[in-house]
Amino acid sequence: MENGYVQKKFEGSVKRYVQTLELKSNEEARKEYIKWHSAEHNWKEIRDGIRAVGILEMEIYIVGNRLVMIVDAPADFNWEESMQRLATLPRQAEWEAFVSQFQGCSAEATSDEKWQMMERMFYLYD
Repeated sequence: MENGYVQKKFEGSVKRYVQTLELKSNEEARKEYIKWHSAEHNWKEIRDGIRAVGILEMEIYIVGNRLVMIVDAPADFNWEESMQRLATLPRQAEWEAFVSQFQGCSAEATSDEKWQMMERMFYLYD
């Protein structure tokens, strides 16, 4: 995107998590996945659950069938505990099963098994 993306500002320190996932190699699956993450078609309960566990912002970027998800959370955020709690919230299991049809992984895979955590290897060092 030529104009870039404006980043939200948060009070205090923020942790950032970056994950990746591969969609099925088929254009229809790609289009459907994008559709179900759009403002018009996403599930409100999923957004509410993400916020309820303390996530400040979540973005997903796509190129081809490769997704990259960026999650910003408070500095004291505990990823494991929060993801365990998120899995129990309304419609979360249903959502994971639904989107698995577009993802290049097992339908039984948990979110943590689907989304591979990425390691930061560079930043503009101080």
